[in-house]
Amino acid sequence: MASLRLDGTGLTASHVAALARRTARAEVAPYARDRMCKARLVAEQVVALRPVYGHTTGVGANRTTAVPGDSADEHGLRLLRSHSGGIGPLVPAEQVRAMLAVRLNQLLGAGTAISVGIADRLEQALASGHVPAVHTYGSVGTGDLSALAELGLALAGDLPWREGTGPAPEPLRLSHWDALPLMSSSALTIGQAALAVTELRDLLDRVPMVAALSLAAVQGSTEPYAEDVHARRPHSGARRTAARMCALLGRPAWEPALIQDPFGFRCLPQVHGAALDATTALDRVLDVELNAACENPLLNLDAAEYHHHGGFHQASLALALDQLRLALLGTAGLSTARLGVLVEPDFTGLPPFLAPDRDGSSGIMIVEYAAQSALADLRGAAQPSMLGHAVLSRGVEEHASFASTAVRRLQEAVAAFRYVLACELLAAGRALRMRALPPFGAPELRDLRRSVEAVLDPSTADRKLTGDVHAAAALLGAGHHDPAGPGAVR
Repeated sequence: MASLRLDGTGLTASHVAALARRTARAEVAPYARDRMCKARLVAEQVVALRPVYGHTTGVGANRTTAVPGDSADEHGLRLLRSHSGGIGPLVPAEQVRAMLAVRLNQLLGAGTAISVGIADRLEQALASGHVPAVHTYGSVGTGDLSALAELGLALAGDLPWREGTGPAPEPLRLSHWDALPLMSSSALTIGQAALAVTELRDLLDRVPMVAALSLAAVQGSTEPYAEDVHARRPHSGARRTAARMCALLGRPAWEPALIQDPFGFRCLPQVHGAALDATTALDRVLDVELNAACENPLLNLDAAEYHHHGGFHQASLALALDQLRLALLGTAGLSTARLGVLVEPDFTGLPPFLAPDRDGSSGIMIVEYAAQSALADLRGAAQPSMLGHAVLSRGVEEHASFASTAVRRLQEAVAAFRYVLACELLAAGRALRMRALPPFGAPELRDLRRSVEAVLDPSTADRKLTGDVHAAAALLGAGHHDPAGPGAVR
């Protein structure tokens, strides 16, 4: 297992996925741990001179209420208990481990005076696989308060750990330096986004491969992917998609059947390219958030000062998540369009619905219905979460991003998208088999076609196709990305 050295910088979405899926092990950099110890000393000096939110005062609407020094530690524990009221189903363990990885790395940036023992316990939990019981609902995109409060109570021994192997982290005595700083993050939302975009990146990488098989099945044209076309309108994602299609198909062995193809093929670079660009935009936001010291108040070690601010607000992340779901809907819509072409004899020259050549057979007709059903879920998930609004805590917190909702909708969209693409892959595989088209294209395209032919039932008889679609979805799940990535300690 590779080790990932965490120090508050350089963490990526792929790193988070590796830590959450336990294919890499977190290792806290000694110098980052020392920096956390120094932060505590500096914070004690600052708090002795001025009021500091959450340390010498209450929080939210209670920000003007002073907390006596002799009861500050008790106040911190009460804060965790009062904020731990998440509701709904438990968050899956993998996603909670992503939260632990994100929060650990953020804390190593030393924007707070939190106890270094918390970093040690988080490192231990990631190694053993233990997670706190975290509930789904409790965040509005201005900090995952309930989820991180539940983590705090597990660290304190108030709540049990679950999952994992070997001994769970030993309880830690928490103080007023720990409660608010631990909760002052959207680590769960950020971790879930990192997992979702890592999975989605692999699926988006497969889209040109599936589309290329479909194009071959209808003897379509490669003119829409010509470099000259995209040099004159150089959107990055469109250029990447067109170049990938050219590399996959090479010089086709067929003459195009039509002077120009339906939009599902002709507009692939423009539509799928927009999804690639939206993925890149989310990656840029995550690169910041995964390594951000965003605690409120934020400690500046060099200036020995606290700053009260709103850096916990996840407007940028929510907007990037909304954009990606909308873009993904377009890519999925084109996939269902190509599926519609594959079942139409006027485009393929094959029997309707790729059925046996006999009257009345429905072939793969129901697969088109299933794809449209999944697409409808994608359409629902694409509703922008930032349209939401909330005024909370007696009016002093009067705006919310709902990034937490946005990432849950992205998780749903990724799952539905996998099935949409699997339906097209099943149809393309059957059409190519029925055409008996010789092997063609780049090695990776040939490999995918061989995998389809090896896994999917070759029979065209009317039968239940659920297993075939699920098998095609499993084929789309294989990724190509290094789980440790750059910066890993091998």
